[in-house]
Amino acid sequence: MAYTSDVIVVGLGGLGSAACHHLATRGLRVVGVDQFQPAHARGASHGETRGVWQAYFMGPGYVPFLQRAYELWDHLAELRGEPFFHRTGGICLGPADGELVPAALASAKTCGLPHEYLDAAEVRRRFPTFTPAEDDVAVFDASSGYVRPELVIQAHIDLADKAGAILRFGEAVVECATTSSGVRVRTAAETYEADKLVVAAGAWIPKLFPQLTLPIQVLRKVMLWFDPIKGPEDFLPGRQPYWIWEGDGAIGYGHPAVDGVNGGVKAGIHSGGDPANPDELDRFVRAEEVDVVRAFLRDRIPQLAGRYLRSGVCMYDNTPDLAFVLGLAPSSERIVLAGGTSGHAFKFVPAIGEAIAELVIEGKATQDISLFAPDRFGRRE
Repeated sequence: MAYTSDVIVVGLGGLGSAACHHLATRGLRVVGVDQFQPAHARGASHGETRGVWQAYFMGPGYVPFLQRAYELWDHLAELRGEPFFHRTGGICLGPADGELVPAALASAKTCGLPHEYLDAAEVRRRFPTFTPAEDDVAVFDASSGYVRPELVIQAHIDLADKAGAILRFGEAVVECATTSSGVRVRTAAETYEADKLVVAAGAWIPKLFPQLTLPIQVLRKVMLWFDPIKGPEDFLPGRQPYWIWEGDGAIGYGHPAVDGVNGGVKAGIHSGGDPANPDELDRFVRAEEVDVVRAFLRDRIPQLAGRYLRSGVCMYDNTPDLAFVLGLAPSSERIVLAGGTSGHAFKFVPAIGEAIAELVIEGKATQDISLFAPDRFGRRE
């Protein structure tokens, strides 16, 4: 006999765990299913830190949604009695005529966000570890910082469990279907039936739900941690901001040394990536991949381009426009889609969880999520 509930959530990473929390605390009977154990390192929601940035280079349309996320990051801290969003400041750097900084500046100005516009000399004065080119400029956002993804996921799972959600780990989904009265999800261990279904399976969405025909490309991404050549204390939170930098046809990023001077300093390349199969992801990091990141650092943060300490591999599930997929499925209003995170969704996680709950209950979200409409790929303007 099938286990029945109000809503089934497939995938319990960043988006799915937040959705379970917001759904369960609203009184719904929730079943969450994931093929792995909680806060795992097999998808996109891991790797010690994720940057949070409000003067957003993806466009001003994202900013109100981010502002709601900021409120919910603080609310999560109140619920758990511990901070999750650490405001270290964030800086976006690159050529004055590039794409990154002008876009961040436009968002800040359009939305009236506090910010500072810095030339290369001021960047060097304020942040001595940075060596920008003479034509580089920057936008500094003091409200930016980082969150710890594994801790966030576990917090949302714990809150959902406390609110009565049934969470099943280590159960791979083998079938999802709509029925005459709702939806059905079958795993190797159990069959679940509900009125609504939330699809938050990340890179596995195209495999689990080919009928949705979403144009999601899965890319393999490498995260690295370096031992600074000198002055590791210069990279501690409070001295080193979260940064994202455009240069040499790439976009790099980095975080403070959140686990102290012996834990290494995280850096990577946000742009690019190789197509990947989520079930056969190559998790071996090669010397040439390390060299690419080190070369990017050597010209911009030479003090950081030291000994490679460790690495991690994750996946981006990219859409053609790099905007998320968030909304009711075109094929059925019983299905809420949450994916296509394109390497930049974790900063929105609590707001996405709230929006998913509103979509399940009301059929629409309080925040404007029209940028993320699942049917946009099939529209003819």
